Amino acid sequence: MKLIIAGILFLVLTSVFSQAQVKKIAVAKGVWTISDFAPGITKIVFKPKGYTSDENITGAVILKPLSCATTAAAKKDDYLLIGKGLQLSIKNVEGANGYNGFQFSLKDGEQIFGGGERALPLNRRGYKFNLYNNPWYGYSEGADNLNFSVPFFTSSEGYGLFFDNASKGYADIGKTQPDTFEAAFSSGEINVYIIRGKNYKEILSSFHVLTGKQPLPPRWAMGNFQSRFGYTSEAQAKEINDKMHAENIPHDAIIFDLFWFGDSIKHTLGNLDWVNTSRWPNPVKMIADFKKKKVHTILITEPFILEGTRQYNAAKKYMAVDSAGKPFMLEDFYFGRGGLLDIFRKDAGDWIWKNHYKKQIANGVNGWWTDLGEPEKHPEPLMHNLKDLGFKRLFKATEVHNAYGHYWNKMLFENYTKAYPTTRLFHLNRSGFAGSQRYSIFPWSGDVSRSWSGLRAQLPLMLGMSMSGIPYIHADAGGFAGGNGDNELYIRWLQFAAFTPVFRPHGTALYEADPNAFSFPSEAALIDEPYRSYAKEIIRQRYSMLPYNYTLAYKHTLKGAPLVAPLYYQFPDDTTACKVNDQFMWGENILVIPVLEKDTNSTTRKYYLPKGDWYATGTNEVTTGAIFKEQHVPINKTISYVKAGSIIVTSGNNTAASTADDNNSTLVVDYYAAAQPSQAEVYEDDGINKQAIVDNKYQLLIIKAMPSPQKLVFNVATKGSGYKGAPAMRKFVFNVHGYTAAGPGLYINGTFKQRIKYPSLDSSGPGNYYSLEIEYNGLPLKIEIK
Repeated sequence: MKLIIAGILFLVLTSVFSQAQVKKIAVAKGVWTISDFAPGITKIVFKPKGYTSDENITGAVILKPLSCATTAAAKKDDYLLIGKGLQLSIKNVEGANGYNGFQFSLKDGEQIFGGGERALPLNRRGYKFNLYNNPWYGYSEGADNLNFSVPFFTSSEGYGLFFDNASKGYADIGKTQPDTFEAAFSSGEINVYIIRGKNYKEILSSFHVLTGKQPLPPRWAMGNFQSRFGYTSEAQAKEINDKMHAENIPHDAIIFDLFWFGDSIKHTLGNLDWVNTSRWPNPVKMIADFKKKKVHTILITEPFILEGTRQYNAAKKYMAVDSAGKPFMLEDFYFGRGGLLDIFRKDAGDWIWKNHYKKQIANGVNGWWTDLGEPEKHPEPLMHNLKDLGFKRLFKATEVHNAYGHYWNKMLFENYTKAYPTTRLFHLNRSGFAGSQRYSIFPWSGDVSRSWSGLRAQLPLMLGMSMSGIPYIHADAGGFAGGNGDNELYIRWLQFAAFTPVFRPHGTALYEADPNAFSFPSEAALIDEPYRSYAKEIIRQRYSMLPYNYTLAYKHTLKGAPLVAPLYYQFPDDTTACKVNDQFMWGENILVIPVLEKDTNSTTRKYYLPKGDWYATGTNEVTTGAIFKEQHVPINKTISYVKAGSIIVTSGNNTAASTADDNNSTLVVDYYAAAQPSQAEVYEDDGINKQAIVDNKYQLLIIKAMPSPQKLVFNVATKGSGYKGAPAMRKFVFNVHGYTAAGPGLYINGTFKQRIKYPSLDSSGPGNYYSLEIEYNGLPLKIEIK
């Protein structure tokens, strides 16, 4: 974008504006409207002369405009100049095939990030892609238009752009014209929100203020999921679940794909119930049996109702229609002939909620998986009725396409909240729009190929989604489609997934249900040795990280902080880090370097350490960053680093079979010494109560470290009134890394307790690593080592 720095003469508008809610500037082609939504957030709308399809139907923005518009604005030729200091030059364009939108000039070296789900390099400059939610079976690297478009972009020049339009569109970020960013849409209000900030963190935080943050997940959502495409009977599901327990592999949920409502892949969408009583003799008892083992049940559902299914006749009146007002029949849909629920209609949402979701929740179901919600088949002549949203005309599919999944998310969340106001929703989903995060969604990255290229595709995809405001994006760990039974790939994918928002191994394992499809089990209990043991170790590591991971969820809900972030987000001043696509930060403290190539027994992994001091996990080796390194990584090993000064709190329970088995009564506190003071928080609640933060039914442990050459001091305090099940007493295991002060005395609240012994983690000598155990009763605690 053309950025005009402060000091260049700013054109003054010939018109004098009062302190109005909006400012309007008329030009030959139409009218510009400028309004402010918060300090640093400005909305720009252009309405061409004669343009009639200017409705805004998304519901993405939750902020209201300020009472007055104060952002400076001026016109120069056919450009609109916005702001002071950092100014943006915007040109309205009429693209080919009736598209309307904006052009922005790009500076030399300017980088553009975001745009939702793309298996492209993080810097999207030089690419053009559709803004149109799209299923892509068996995709890998280079897939540029996947299931979840979010037209929110951030620039290295200190601003973000959000195009609040759900119609079919595109973004051309210097592909056609190297110095121009063009975004245009086929219908709807032609708008852009300009978000200014001093860094990426501030811009993303403002975007969450504009569109919302994700509520706290149920605590069990941070565990391991048993999942595949797909379990074909109760006996099969129970047998595999029993093997998971027999192998002592922790897990918190089991997910049922489409065979729960039919015996075949095709012609069953719309049954909405357990059809085959011989394969599913007693679903209610089966779900209850799983629950006794602390395993939650999740069911898949789709928005398509097919001819011949149980609910087809009842659903016809709730379907999207053709131009004559009759239910639109999809004649070439992969799964069979049928229609699409018009989810924009309140009565359609109420019908599916009452006749499907609520019914199965009463049977004990704890979570939902919505599939095909792009929608997967959505031809342009199909029409939607948005009268319940205040619009009188029918809308073509292309006009509302990207909002369909968003309104499906909204329907499920709002009905669930009304029926179960204190319980958190788990909703695994595949599609949506900006703002969908506030409806408690846990999107996965679609039907990725089971290949090394598929694994590599997940990093820019996940990081791009996280930077687009969708915090819980994750993948079918191990890969979904095709493949050749590569155990090494399976393990490397699980190692990566252990540091992602949701850990859910899932892949095609159809066997007799589809002999033509390659089948490979996704459940760790069914993998051959020694890979089974490797997988079990990874999963146990995931469970040990629960205090840290759950606190990341809390920080997002409270502040909009991402769980995963690219290096450019955390280290914007490190020009080399800003170019790294294959590493990421898990929270603010842990640098994750996944292995992404096969045959690493004979190769090495090259990686970059950003500026600062870093501790290699598993040893006490400290490396000063801003350097590249190479390392040999055997199949049962990983590479990760902890930033100096970090306090990493994990669980001391290494035998938990599920998240419900660990109440954090023992916590391991690893302190990685630095010269500066540091602080960590550990958030806890009952894992269920949706109102825990609002109602003060939580506990926040606050641990501060204050190092000096003479002594090391830890202060521990708590915040919050507590919750049911909170431990009355805890045991802390403090592990101190890299602190070299000589004093071996341990003092608790000023009283000498003992002399410290120095067990060495890596034979590097006393003082470099030592461990101590301390009882904690919840009162303020001061620990001194001197």
